[in-house]
Amino acid sequence: MPACIGAVILPLSGLLLSLPVGAEVKARSCGEVRQAYGAKGFSLADIPFQEIAGEHLRICPQEYTCCTTEMEDKLSQQSKLEFENLVEETSHFVRTTFVSRHKKFDEFFRELLENAEKSLNDMFVRTYGMLYMQNSEVFQDLFTELKRYYTGGNVNLEEMLNDFWARLLERMFQLINPQYHFSEDYLECVSKYTDQLKPFGDVPRKLKIQVTRAFIAARTFVQGLTVGREVANRVSKVSPTPGCIRALMKMLYCPYCRGLPTVRPCNNYCLNVMKGCLANQADLDTEWNLFIDAMLLVAERLEGPFNIESVMDPIDVKISEAIMNMQENSMQVSAKVFQGCGQPKPAPGLRSARSAPENFNTRFRPYNPEERPTTAAGTSLDRLRTVWRTMQHSVTDIKEKLKLSKKVWSALPYTICKDESVTAGTSNEEECWNGHSKARYLPEIMNDGLTNQINNPEVDVDITRPDTFIRQQIMALRVMTNKLKNAYNGNDVNFQDTSDESSGSGSGSGCMDDVCPTEFEFVTTEAPAADPDRREEDSSATRLGHSLLSWPLVCVILALQRLCR
Repeated sequence: MPACIGAVILPLSGLLLSLPVGAEVKARSCGEVRQAYGAKGFSLADIPFQEIAGEHLRICPQEYTCCTTEMEDKLSQQSKLEFENLVEETSHFVRTTFVSRHKKFDEFFRELLENAEKSLNDMFVRTYGMLYMQNSEVFQDLFTELKRYYTGGNVNLEEMLNDFWARLLERMFQLINPQYHFSEDYLECVSKYTDQLKPFGDVPRKLKIQVTRAFIAARTFVQGLTVGREVANRVSKVSPTPGCIRALMKMLYCPYCRGLPTVRPCNNYCLNVMKGCLANQADLDTEWNLFIDAMLLVAERLEGPFNIESVMDPIDVKISEAIMNMQENSMQVSAKVFQGCGQPKPAPGLRSARSAPENFNTRFRPYNPEERPTTAAGTSLDRLRTVWRTMQHSVTDIKEKLKLSKKVWSALPYTICKDESVTAGTSNEEECWNGHSKARYLPEIMNDGLTNQINNPEVDVDITRPDTFIRQQIMALRVMTNKLKNAYNGNDVNFQDTSDESSGSGSGSGCMDDVCPTEFEFVTTEAPAADPDRREEDSSATRLGHSLLSWPLVCVILALQRLCR
């Protein structure tokens, strides 16, 4: 009987044990998971048809599961790739903003310089003819150095401009004194009198202030766009830590292993995972925001008092005005130079200057802006103004895009977790994956940044080891922000200590707006593009007409005859 009873009990107990298990396996088919897994491009050979015991799982809950070891490994790698793509896609806006705006600004500025040089060349050929063409390399070198500075060359703008005026003085001094022969040493002595004699009037000082401030702002601004582009490109390519990869797998694909492939993560759960994985990126935000603010300040300078347009558009007129000042004061200048450098030797074989008026040639008449030429001169001027207007619109556009890119790195977790393809959303807090089952996620959301992840319940973050790569980007932003602040104050970060123009009354330090407000008097031109008559050019051209009939020009013509023989 006992044996009989035991025989009955054993089959019954076996039946009792096997029925529930069989029923559970039948109820938990892996068919839905197989379909979702196959849709990811994986082989269905890895996945069972029904749930199996989950003791082999290393990341997901070790309960009955549809995941094999191979599946967990593959889905873990898949979660890493998807996360990297999510970060790159989410930061796409800020990256394309810097790439496209850098390209546009750079193209406009280069075209602007080319057109400004062509405008000067056209005007001076018409105004001075052969005299200009014989000395055109002095002006070509000026633009060559300006371009080299803009493209990052090691050019001290103030020294370069001083050299330009010294060279121009040497050439002019020979032309207004054709009756003398000047050695190289004598001409070097002449150039030393540039600052003392001020032969070109106040034009060099004004132009130096305008050119240095405008070019410093423009170069630093385009450098800022380059740095922003590089930092955004680098930071958007994340390398998740092992702890982050585990958390991503648990969030994105452990629902597959639990037979719930359609259940998406809870929104707050996603935020904690992303804040842990992107903790170092969030730490970039403070320096990034300071950088954006500095970029916006320099952009305002480019629209206002440091506007490159107010410098380059009338640069031909300003240089011409300087030449007229030299001609009008030629006798006084020559007398002082002779006194300081000694009496030069007479030029051999020079004919009497008294016949000079007979040789006056009408081709030396000044350029009259009222006679709008139909040649390339007029075309280049019109083109220059078109470039100005387009560039102004470009700066305005860049400003708007920059404002939108503030706080972009600390906002990454929120932007990613808002994506309906990633989470169940905030309206579905009960029917979402919380890391263990389909239920509400209870832990609190962590604050931004590395130090705030010490108690992150989802990601194992070592807060004592900041990401070296991210710290390098923070340093790059910090250096660029300092450059931008210097540019905002009109100081070149490389040469600011050599500036004597920006130091007011010789204090030796760069002046702020409230210290040296009068320096802005020279750069307050409002949109010359809207004034086709170029009133400033009118006044200079009028002076040009009177000056060209003066005695110094007669000497210039004699010199021309001598040079052309």
